[in-house]
Amino acid sequence: MQPASAKWYDRRDYVFLEFCVEDSKNVKTDFDKNKLTFSCLGGADSVKYLNEVELFQSIDPNASKHKRTDRSVLCCLRKGEPGKSWPRLTKEKAKLNWLSVDFNNWKDWEDDSDEDMSNFDHFSEMMNNMGGDEDVDLPEVDGADDDSPDSDDEKMPDLE
Repeated sequence: MQPASAKWYDRRDYVFLEFCVEDSKNVKTDFDKNKLTFSCLGGADSVKYLNEVELFQSIDPNASKHKRTDRSVLCCLRKGEPGKSWPRLTKEKAKLNWLSVDFNNWKDWEDDSDEDMSNFDHFSEMMNNMGGDEDVDLPEVDGADDDSPDSDDEKMPDLE
């Protein structure tokens, strides 16, 4: 047995841990208050994977769950104390070679006062704050309304 490679990230109420195992079978996740155990068979060769993680803080085992896809198994761990940041996933500070931070999903939510706004709301707000205000006087551009010929209006010579 070997550990499956995994990525994790922190949110206000949950910690997400994704085990990167393609074509997983016989997936088993055991959520304990301070520990997570993950095992499965993966890949075309049915390699046996086993990961045991002593967690940084407690979780709610009954509200924690996992979802299997063809490429990975995503575990959603409900924090025992929502709103508390986890600086690392594990209880010990030791570096685990199979574990890394998922920087694509990482977010500094502690400093974010707009946590409740959805991405669509942020996008809509940004679009509303962009130009398009009819009351704004745009600066004059020399020759913009001029119908006089300039160098761009000359006929181009034929290519040989």
